[in-house]
Amino acid sequence: MKNIADKTILITGGTGSWGHELVTQLLAMKSGPKEIRIYSRNEHKQVEMRSRFTDPRIRFIIGDVRDKNILNFAMNKVNTVFHLAALKHVPVCEDNSWEAVLTNIVGTQNVIETAISNNVAVVVDVSTDKAVDPYNHYGVTKACGEKLIINANKLPARTKFICVRGGNVIGTNGSVIPLFKRQLLENNQVTITDPLMTRYLMSTNQAISLLFEAIENHTGGEIFVLNMPATTVDIIADTMISLFGNKTSKKTIIGTRPGEKRHEVLISKNEIAFTETTNSHFYTIFPAFKSVTIMKKLDLPEFSSQNTKQLSSQELSAILQKERWLFS
Repeated sequence: MKNIADKTILITGGTGSWGHELVTQLLAMKSGPKEIRIYSRNEHKQVEMRSRFTDPRIRFIIGDVRDKNILNFAMNKVNTVFHLAALKHVPVCEDNSWEAVLTNIVGTQNVIETAISNNVAVVVDVSTDKAVDPYNHYGVTKACGEKLIINANKLPARTKFICVRGGNVIGTNGSVIPLFKRQLLENNQVTITDPLMTRYLMSTNQAISLLFEAIENHTGGEIFVLNMPATTVDIIADTMISLFGNKTSKKTIIGTRPGEKRHEVLISKNEIAFTETTNSHFYTIFPAFKSVTIMKKLDLPEFSSQNTKQLSSQELSAILQKERWLFS
């Protein structure tokens, strides 16, 4: 890959689940990077990650995307940036609104400005389905971050900026599947907000594959969206009970949390006109300010967790069986 081979890579928020998988795949490449810089503010997570990855190409830098000076230092001679750093939990962002703004909006603008100052080739911003028609504060901040990233392509700079938009990634910190596993092992029950709520699901491996496809296919300004399936929270609960529970396992409905939608959207009705079905793996949303001929349009009013392929309990179980961490 031209943006990876023998290049210096910076990963903001690199100690999270996405960062671990991204580093794993980067190190496994035949023509891999010259250096990988892990930039995050959590000392303990860096120590843990350092013990897992001993490759001399990895360098750890303590820093916050809010701190433009340290970020600028970390960006020196970098070719490609994967911007993963964010406050991402919906209730946390609802209760700490300004903190979410500082990290998800101001932090993203800091990434843009320091990337341009250091002549970075490409910045890949990892976004979320919550940014589409946002209902909660987390979604609002990520939607704003997307706009900043895409509009940065209008600036007189050599740096290209793109977004990758995904749904729920199986196994990330705070996600529902490890939560249900813990609840079943500790109390033999799961707590459900809304049984009919639908959520996209993808593996971390799929998510990282989309990042690599994005940097190989970008021209600047695109939002790449994984063509991913979904299922209901009730099916997720039943599947987890079949794997970790028993006949006495219970499901307790606790009600929707503040800021939660019943269904998520990855491509809004306003974006459909600018969306191309690139291949079977992902869609490409082109920016409105670019004159692009859409070769193959997406024939949907919008792309939501309600109208995408719905996973059965058997299909979801087969996907989860491949996640080794779940059974460790």
